Parts: sequence; structure tokens; C-alpha cells
Amino acid sequence: MASPFTRKTLAFLRALKRNNDRDWFRARKPDYEQHVRGPMIELLARLASDLPRFAPELTSDPRASLYRIYRDTRFSEDKSPLKTHIGAHFPAKGFPRNEGAGLYVEVAPRWVWIGGGLYMPSTADLRCIREHIASNPATLHRIVTAPAFRGAVGSLGGTQLTRVPRGYLTDHPAAQYLRFKQFLAGREFEADFVTTARFYPELLKIFRAVAPLVRFLNRPLLQSREPRARWA
Repeated sequence: MASPFTRKTLAFLRALKRNNDRDWFRARKPDYEQHVRGPMIELLARLASDLPRFAPELTSDPRASLYRIYRDTRFSEDKSPLKTHIGAHFPAKGFPRNEGAGLYVEVAPRWVWIGGGLYMPSTADLRCIREHIASNPATLHRIVTAPAFRGAVGSLGGTQLTRVPRGYLTDHPAAQYLRFKQFLAGREFEADFVTTARFYPELLKIFRAVAPLVRFLNRPLLQSREPRARWA
């Protein structure tokens, strides 16, 4: 299956990296729509058909999935107004926007990243996930050591504590996973890979492999967000 992205996609992103300016972008926005945003929307449409086969709880919709090109510079020292990549995430239904674990793809001038997980869990969410891991160590271990997972993305990644967090024994069966502060699983490719016929099959392979991790991380978070019963 041909990739929706072309060399013109990468050429535009590379030019944008050299000319990160609103006026420059405004004059070339039709090119952005045709060669960058348009192909990503086409990708989302394909995934809207394919995701339900292995991750029916995830969403592929431009309104929920596509990130804006404009950067929020209010709290950043970098005042560049535009992102020089295009990214889309595939969140789980039932979460507020930008919450929960999901899948993710990013096309940048020099790389393509495909994977998923949970990038910046809140303190409460991280605590909830750790409790879930502590109660189900074998389940998480089975997910991240499965041949499909290892073959697609290698191993579980993300920043970690140097020690097991307070409240858990150092020899806990899940000690190696309780130290994680992020839960990331993905693979990076050279940018040109996104223009090849191998791109979409590889994306599906990685998404299939990472979806069980996303589901595992979201399960306790969804349960914690369920309305609590009111007792008279």
C-alpha cells in the first residue's frame, strides 16, 4: 500500500525548519495542507478502518487525533511559533482530551517515530498505574516480553527512578516496572521511510504490538474515573 506521505512532505517540513516564521508559513499554507496535513488526514482515515480490528477502544479522528501546527510558547523559552513536525495520537475513548495512554506517530524532517504509551502521567495517575502494576506484575511482564512486542519496538522505555518508589519492597516482583515514570514503546526510522510502501504495514505492526500495553495502562485509569456510587 502506497504511503500518503511523499518527498514533498519532507521537503516542506525541512523548509519550515529553516524558516520558522508565521509570515513564511502563511504564504505557503496551501502547500502545507496538500503535502503535510492532507496526507496525515488520509492516514487517520485508513487507521479509522484498521484500528477497530485490534484496538477498538482507540480513536482515529482528526478532531481528536491531529495535533495543531502552532506551538504554545507561553511558558517556553523557545518562541518559535510553529512545530517542524506533524504528529497524531490515538487516544482511548472515555478520557478527557490529552489524558490516558494511546498510540502516536510523528513525521519530522529527519525521523519518523511510531509507537505509544503514556508520556507525562499526573502524580495521581502514576500512583494508580503503579498500584495496578504491583497487583498484576506477570501481566505487564508478559506484554513487554512478548515476541511481537520485542520484535516491533524492543523493550519498554521511558524515564525511571533510580530506586523502587516509596511504599514498595525493593524485591517486589514488579520492582523493575515500578520504577518507571513514563511508559513508552516505539521505534524510530529515517525520515525517508515514511514515503515508502513499507511505512503503513510497519505502522500497523508496531501499533498492534503496543496496543496491549496501552490497554494495560488505561485500565486502572478508566476505573479511577468511573463515577462513584452515592450512598444515602
